Amino acid sequence: MIVVKVGGSAGIDYDAVCADLARRWKAGEKLILVHGGSGETNRVAEALGHPPRFVTSPSGYTSRFTDRQTLEIFEMVYCGKMNKGIVERLQRLGVNAVGLSGLDGRIFEGRHKDSVRIVEDGKTKILRGDHTGTVEKVNTGLIDLLLGAGYLPVLTPPASSYEGVAINVDGDRAAAALAVALKADALLLLSNVPGLLRAYPDESSLIREIPAADVESYLEFAQDRMKKKVLGAAEAVQGGVKRVIFGDARAGEPVSAALGGAGTVVS
Repeated sequence: MIVVKVGGSAGIDYDAVCADLARRWKAGEKLILVHGGSGETNRVAEALGHPPRFVTSPSGYTSRFTDRQTLEIFEMVYCGKMNKGIVERLQRLGVNAVGLSGLDGRIFEGRHKDSVRIVEDGKTKILRGDHTGTVEKVNTGLIDLLLGAGYLPVLTPPASSYEGVAINVDGDRAAAALAVALKADALLLLSNVPGLLRAYPDESSLIREIPAADVESYLEFAQDRMKKKVLGAAEAVQGGVKRVIFGDARAGEPVSAALGGAGTVVS
């Protein structure tokens, strides 16, 4: 079982990712795809007159502040345009893919965090009306049904709160929780960089290997959204996933290249 997470930033070649997935699926591999959609969500939010607001936590993590209107735009893009675009690509390649959000069947479940602590202009503030959370529980029943019936699941945030409210969750950490729950052999975190870079954005500074026991000490090299990927990798290996690979989704055969050791390998 391999869980593949592909990001939503500019430059990602979804055609290449889907073509590679389709080849491997037809060869008999068990795969699940989790995807993001941040870049397109930002574009649509701007066009709708409700531009994104990104906030930084006291521990240095950047995330999207998700009020109710932002959540609805997020669902339009992630569950609609991005999810169905990927499912269509796979269907055209002869793969019977099914697109679902973490809200469907409560695949991803966690606690709704209504308020968030942020640092702005050097001061710590509390913002209320947030619709975010962290995946604390993965309900695999629906996934098992789909895989058993020969479907390739294509999953995306949001998740469900314990009360059934849609919550924006980090896709990399959701994919890590899924990989742990399914006892996956590998988790691939594909984005628009070759892997974890020691001196971002210098691609020649790629870190090739990270020992599983030492993942969190590499957080210092992670910029912005890469911090969540490193955190997700740490959670996955702690949960028993054998290998986590940060790979490049911009061209070629992204899944096969990552499984072949291109990128940053955590093991």
